[in-house]
Amino acid sequence: MKRDLASEHPFPAPLEDALMVWLHLCEGRLTGLSSERLAVAGDRAGGTLAAGLCVALRERGLAQPYLQALVYPVLSAHQQFASMHEHACAPMLTTQGLMASLAGYVPDESSQRDPQALALEQEAATGLAPAFVGVAQWDPLCDQGRAYVAMLRQAQVPAELYVGEGLVHASLRASGVAAVESFYDAVAAALRAALL
Repeated sequence: MKRDLASEHPFPAPLEDALMVWLHLCEGRLTGLSSERLAVAGDRAGGTLAAGLCVALRERGLAQPYLQALVYPVLSAHQQFASMHEHACAPMLTTQGLMASLAGYVPDESSQRDPQALALEQEAATGLAPAFVGVAQWDPLCDQGRAYVAMLRQAQVPAELYVGEGLVHASLRASGVAAVESFYDAVAAALRAALL
């Protein structure tokens, strides 16, 4: 599996890696790991890849995970979301920083419109895995997570939205903070409910 920076290997390389690992896991080729009840989860760029993986699996006619658990994922290159303006200078991630990261991951317009790269680019979320989407209140990405949950629900896909009140992007790094621990608990509860 590649371990290079996304800007050196932009989309679709990271998704191809994720898909390869997922298929190996499903086929029981990863020793010591179950291939029975599987979920996909990630935060930040990992959430972007997790959502893109679900789209890629649907496009290939393959089974979905039991859950896609996404924590402040990047799901669109568009700037029309209110949170991108309201929290443009938020700690840990500014809108300018977000757009610079996106330029590295999806450097051309065709990639920016590919729902396997940015899941909000799909016309409908029909056939995708149920979702837990966690967002931070003070994050330029907050409204992208909200929009994805709305899209999933519109397609009759079960989707839970968790808003980390008072939290910023990447706040899960601050373990021991009560609001962060509550966020962790919510993610764990969603995974437990889907997998047990």
